[in-house]
Amino acid sequence: MLQTKVKIRPMKEKSKASGECADIADQLQRAFYGSAWHGPALMELLEDVDAVTAAAKPLAGVHSIWELLLHVAAWDEAALTRLRGSKCQPSGDANFPPVTKPDEAAWRKAVAAAKHMHDRLVKAVSALPDERLRDRVPGKRYDFYHMLHGIVQHELYHAGQIAILKKVRTARALPLP
Repeated sequence: MLQTKVKIRPMKEKSKASGECADIADQLQRAFYGSAWHGPALMELLEDVDAVTAAAKPLAGVHSIWELLLHVAAWDEAALTRLRGSKCQPSGDANFPPVTKPDEAAWRKAVAAAKHMHDRLVKAVSALPDERLRDRVPGKRYDFYHMLHGIVQHELYHAGQIAILKKVRTARALPLP
């Protein structure tokens, strides 16, 4: 079986821009692409994941790696929509989009789409004036500062889930002693 490895982008040098928005954009990049303090970022964890592994559900009642990636991208898009001034609260299939065609081409497309959405979010955050961070998110009781830090935390949380799913899948593939 052909295995397609996910290629991550090298971490860009931190922008020369300063301020809180630049720092948040940097943390978004680190959580997604790498050079995070805690360990492997989302894309680093996906480097050796193929479509079969991404679509697998090694634990009952748990989302697949693929579903988690689509979910992260959905929330990057939700954050971008909110930054533009619109209310957005993904639910149902918009929150956890279904995997419709689990093959290598679709997996590569899903990864590319997630990267593209993430890059758009980082660009938007980088361009924000710091004063916007204290504005209330449309339809919410919290501000953009809280939301954007939450997006970083959200991506790291799901990266941790992906790391565990990979370990479970590997452990189950090993022969019993």
